[in-house]
Amino acid sequence: MMLMAARENDTENMEIDMLLAGIRRRYGYDFTNYAQASLKRRLTRAREKANLPHFTALLDHLFHDERYFDEFLRQMSVTVTEMFRDPLFYKAAREKVVPVLKTFPFAKIWHAGCATGEEVYSMAMLLQEEGFLDRARIYATDFNKHSLDAAEKGIYALKNIKDAAENYRTAGGAHDFADHVSTSYEFIKFKDALKERITFSYHNLVTDGVFGEMNLICCRNVLIYFDKTLQNHVLSTFTQSLRHGGFLCLGNKETLNYTAVRGLFEPVDAKQRIYRKIG
Repeated sequence: MMLMAARENDTENMEIDMLLAGIRRRYGYDFTNYAQASLKRRLTRAREKANLPHFTALLDHLFHDERYFDEFLRQMSVTVTEMFRDPLFYKAAREKVVPVLKTFPFAKIWHAGCATGEEVYSMAMLLQEEGFLDRARIYATDFNKHSLDAAEKGIYALKNIKDAAENYRTAGGAHDFADHVSTSYEFIKFKDALKERITFSYHNLVTDGVFGEMNLICCRNVLIYFDKTLQNHVLSTFTQSLRHGGFLCLGNKETLNYTAVRGLFEPVDAKQRIYRKIG
């Protein structure tokens, strides 16, 4: 019985390898170095949602239906986010990062893996309250074009505003959350003054390269979905994209410890995973 289960698992893993290789060659998206457990869960959900019996059937479906690949890509993208997610991070950024940014005449900020944009607008609100948004440009990127479209619209469900307002206050918000949005029926829309300082664009952390000379890079709760090899690749891209003295902000389950770039950064707030480039 155990031997049969092991063989079935081996067969399934071989099918997944074929599926990933096929996606890479057909569409140019490389999921090879994603964390295996998380990757397998998402692939299984995609296969079951398409009502297909095995992963080779999913590969056949993807090969012959380009429109379906769009739907598949949405399922593979992690879009878990919220306004002022982990509010104590934003409080630390307000107190320890923004004062340094203010010493520059202009600052470039890259929000990598921005998903549907809630955390990007959170940073824009923070910078506006600190009187620095008009001297900043935020580049918000993701490989999921549907998420980018949603982020660029800046329209979100009104039902989420209570949690957003609470997070905002915990993050040290200086005014009223409602001052930054317009409310209509069941939706809120971020005001144009925030959107004007944000550029949304496509960027794939796996295959695309260095992204300008940044003063601050935020990539929070994305690296946890990558294996060690891909984490080091992405962190190398971030290191090259940061100017000397620039800040790198990761998620609370992520760290630079035991990575290839650890010696090039010093912790600014170890608990909130805020680092500064020194190398």
